[in-house]
Amino acid sequence: MRKTLLLTALVISTTLAFAQKPAKKPLDHTVYDTWQSLTNNQVSDDGKWVVYVVKPQEWDANLVITDAKNTTKLEVPRADTVRLTSDSKYAIFLIRPFYKDTRMAKIKKKAAADMPKDSLGYVAMGSSDITKIPSIKSFKIAEKASVIAYLANAPVDTTKKATPGASTPAAPAGRGGGGGGGRRGGGAAGGAAAPAATDGGDMTVKDLISGKQHTYNFVTDYQISKNGKFVLFVVTAPARSKTVTTGVYVYDVVKDTANVISTGKGTYRSLTFDDAGTQVAFTAEKNPEKAPVKPYKLYYYNFTDSAKVIAAADMGAMPAKWAVSGDGRAYFSKNGSKLFFATAPIPKPIDTTIVDFEVAKLDIWNYKDDYLQPQQLFSLQRDLRRSYLAVIEPAKGSDMIQLADKNMPDLVIPENARYALGLSDTGARVQTQWEGGPTTKQAFLIDINTGERKLISAKMRANYSVSPGDKYIFWFDFKGQNWYTYNIATQVTTNITKGIPVKFGDELNDVPDDPAQYGSVTWTENDQAVLIYDRYDIWSIDPATGKATNFTNGLGRREKLIMRYVPTNDPEKRYISPKQTVWMRVQNEENKQWGYYTKVIGTAGDPQKMVMAPIEYSAITKSKNSDTYIYTKGSYELSPDLYITDNFKKETKLSATNPQQANYNWGTAELVKWTTPKDHSSKGILYKPENFDPAKKYPMIVYFYEKLSEGLYTYNPPAPTPSRLNIPYFVSNGYLVFAPDISYEKGYPGPSAVEYINSGVEALKKNPWVDGAHIGIQGQSWGGYQVAYLVTVNNMYAAAWAGAPVANMTSAYGGIRWESGVSREFQYEKTQSRIGATLWERPDLYMLNSPLFHLPNVHTPLMIMSNDADGAVPWYQGIELFSAMRRLNKPVWLLQYNGEAHNLVLRQNRKDIQIREQQYFDHFLKGAPMPVWLDRGVPAVDKGKDWGFELVK
Repeated sequence: MRKTLLLTALVISTTLAFAQKPAKKPLDHTVYDTWQSLTNNQVSDDGKWVVYVVKPQEWDANLVITDAKNTTKLEVPRADTVRLTSDSKYAIFLIRPFYKDTRMAKIKKKAAADMPKDSLGYVAMGSSDITKIPSIKSFKIAEKASVIAYLANAPVDTTKKATPGASTPAAPAGRGGGGGGGRRGGGAAGGAAAPAATDGGDMTVKDLISGKQHTYNFVTDYQISKNGKFVLFVVTAPARSKTVTTGVYVYDVVKDTANVISTGKGTYRSLTFDDAGTQVAFTAEKNPEKAPVKPYKLYYYNFTDSAKVIAAADMGAMPAKWAVSGDGRAYFSKNGSKLFFATAPIPKPIDTTIVDFEVAKLDIWNYKDDYLQPQQLFSLQRDLRRSYLAVIEPAKGSDMIQLADKNMPDLVIPENARYALGLSDTGARVQTQWEGGPTTKQAFLIDINTGERKLISAKMRANYSVSPGDKYIFWFDFKGQNWYTYNIATQVTTNITKGIPVKFGDELNDVPDDPAQYGSVTWTENDQAVLIYDRYDIWSIDPATGKATNFTNGLGRREKLIMRYVPTNDPEKRYISPKQTVWMRVQNEENKQWGYYTKVIGTAGDPQKMVMAPIEYSAITKSKNSDTYIYTKGSYELSPDLYITDNFKKETKLSATNPQQANYNWGTAELVKWTTPKDHSSKGILYKPENFDPAKKYPMIVYFYEKLSEGLYTYNPPAPTPSRLNIPYFVSNGYLVFAPDISYEKGYPGPSAVEYINSGVEALKKNPWVDGAHIGIQGQSWGGYQVAYLVTVNNMYAAAWAGAPVANMTSAYGGIRWESGVSREFQYEKTQSRIGATLWERPDLYMLNSPLFHLPNVHTPLMIMSNDADGAVPWYQGIELFSAMRRLNKPVWLLQYNGEAHNLVLRQNRKDIQIREQQYFDHFLKGAPMPVWLDRGVPAVDKGKDWGFELVK
């Protein structure tokens, strides 16, 4: 008896302990800001160190520096931009101000100059001794040396006590300091010229190895040579200064001296070194301040004497009434023999006699224009700065050669080649309004030494490129669906895929246009072979003969594996070396799992599987000088984290993002399959709450956009989204979410949505845990259109939410995409809207597929989001839909976010729509009380004072 009592007590005690375990919380709208993601993942060139940034959605970031074994770890609060030196000895990073301080400064509406400033930090690997420099504007790092330069805010009272930055080159002003770093997007020197600063600052150059540094005042632009031996910089003297000389200077890092190489008031741009650091170029205008036009000149310096002008208006072969462009970029070829720069017509001076209020303001549309007026106006500033490439050999003192012009503005320039590829779509621009892209182009071979042009392909829709060894021009012909090469030496064009029994254009293409190519991968050394994708595999093809072998040995097609190359070689090598191991990121098309495979160039047999799992793996990153790899992996259930390995037999986890997720009722994702009424097979994702109970009934929201099932293992962080469904929020709060794939029949996009979406829903409704009476649908843009169409077909949905929907294809057809200025015609004839005919050829299809003409059939409550600055779907489409349903006395609402685009940009608006979407579906699918804004709206007189979130009792 005693034993029985003890056992009973133990059972009761255990049961109570289990019962008292707190249930996980559902997500709420307060969790978004601190939810984390990983950015700036990098591995040092020697493979011994890894850096990454843990970045919350809206809070202070955290930089982590760790060794490859994850045993030595340094965290730097608020650092969110990081670079590693090429010797793997230093990390340089940007430290942001506290988020709370920046927020408060915005609340107080402080001027930009008074906002909290970034700081620069750097640290030796393995050390915790961080050097910090306040008030940083920008930074640069030498690509091949531990030399940094950074621009800091100038002292407040510089005009009274500043020492000129380089007014006396032999004894320039110097100050203590240290470090280096860069702004978001900042990078190493040696490539594109840095944008000129709007105001000056103090530039410090520091050699991190020796500790030597030097500071110069009034610097507005700067650049570091790749080898870190020299810094090129511009000093702009303050107004009325008698001690500072405006001009361009070269600082010798080793000698710690600076020389002025060009002086004179004006504007200096496009500072550039050649790769060897032995030549310098820049553009400048030194015209009088009140000159009506200010043409630029191209300057060259090779560390002898001073910089000299080598190209300018009315000089040598410069086209008449043209000059060097200050808006273009100057850069040297890889071997430094050629200097490329930009030219442009000299603009007409502004007529100062025109009285603004006495002249008409209008836009004149002409049917002969290459581009519609809205497109011209959209690109106006870009067109005013448009420039055309020219070349010169400065060391030889040769004359310039104009390569591009208005009829052929686009060029592809190989690294050290004799020839360039020129592309021209002249005469084929008007029809892009209804044909879409890519435009029909002619391709020319341009002799860089003479400027002579040779036509190598007639007008065709194609994507062109140049092989890394500069031996072939390479393109995919959209119409013929084949890849071609043009041998520059023999001038022979070869169809290199005609004998291969697979398609190289999209096999699943369901738009009324030529299928796009799967793409090319890369080339092998010396242009011996090009690697090209089909749907699954990679082919190795001889560019001269078309002789082909399946590099992946047909494994992809046999096992439905989509195999895609991941670059792991030195970024400066644009090809694969003999016997190099090729890495491939692979997805199983059937079960959506991800993994990595490898294969060595030149070997036979199948690729080797390194790993394959129900996980989403990122692209892999290899250290430059060792077999060390970093990557992220995650799933819907697992927040992505960073890992390191050298063989995939053992991996080390480096990060641990979003530990707070364990406190919330999360969810699961599973692949579902069904057969449509027309006997098509389809897939979709079904998301369930973590605490899913098959004995209960759950409301369901259906979210769709083309095909989404490949994202089965994608992590979806809870976030205020631009407009799509916040899946984790709804799943955590007791909803099922279904994301079906859709395929389309030409001419019938609306009925195709019905075919796939509704049949998928009906298949799921057969499960007793789906509440078939409380199913909602949500979609944005193309998905929003389908929502609007679906509710005209039947009454199977209890609520619908359509973001930026097209309601009337007949009026939308000739509308303008204001974000680009192009006509919407191409969308209906060739791309996503999938009608495949003009409005006057098939008006029946435009009306059949337009929700507006079927609105009397609607009995489903409909929420519309349509914003007044939408540049993709015209705002009036949402208004047409709302006005018609209102006229028919159908339950309809419209959210118009002021000044917002197609997808919400402002975070406060994204947060707002999450609450409204939750309240909307909670009411119609769960029976929750209506919020005031849904029940009776918010009058304009209360706008900005009352948001109507409170629930009606």
